[in-house]
Amino acid sequence: MKTIFHPASERGFANHGWLKAAHSFSFANYFDRDKVHFGMLRVLNDDIIGAGEGFGTHPHDNMEIITIPLHGSLEHKDSMGNGSLISTGEIQNMSAGAGITHSEFNPRPDSETNILQIWIFPEIRDITPRYGQLRYDEKSLVNSIVNYVAPEKHKDKLWINQQAWISLSKPSENFELMYQPKKENNGLYIFIIEGEVESTGYSLKRRDALGIWNAEDVKITAKKDSFLLLLEVPMNTD
Repeated sequence: MKTIFHPASERGFANHGWLKAAHSFSFANYFDRDKVHFGMLRVLNDDIIGAGEGFGTHPHDNMEIITIPLHGSLEHKDSMGNGSLISTGEIQNMSAGAGITHSEFNPRPDSETNILQIWIFPEIRDITPRYGQLRYDEKSLVNSIVNYVAPEKHKDKLWINQQAWISLSKPSENFELMYQPKKENNGLYIFIIEGEVESTGYSLKRRDALGIWNAEDVKITAKKDSFLLLLEVPMNTD
């Protein structure tokens, strides 16, 4: 088993006024040669977007982009003709593929929006772009690991162009979870949205993260009620 610990306090941070962003990996003006990616996981940004503010129309290509609002809402428009509102309790994904443009704005005039934005390198380049969005049941996350993003079509999951799986969990205090990788040679990146857990000898608190690979399974013990993001990704970057 191999591990890498990313404390919340060592994330990159940018304050643009309208946007406050914490970067788990090198992004924009933040660069750490030891934190460029974790396998196929390229970006994990913890963004706070000011009231009525947002990202104007901009392009993407050949990247899997997943957005998870933690607080508030985000208004989305893209060149595929999609226009939607994503809010707390929902997940959105875009396979940018051969190329798209999109914009994202906080529609609320009096409160901030907090999102997690995830970028994963694609398995196949230049596919036809696609969009997905789903609402999850928070009660189903209690003391369970629920997968919502996967590399296959499924009515209850979002379809990603990579052999990767994204899951959420809300373990109660003292509850033990066991995660078994779905694909051989994949790694697991555990991000603590809220709470505190122990795993493989590490104590992880709010916004800390732990990467684990070369492991058959991973035990996670909640030290208090917690909310976890679990990202399973291929470790090869060829």
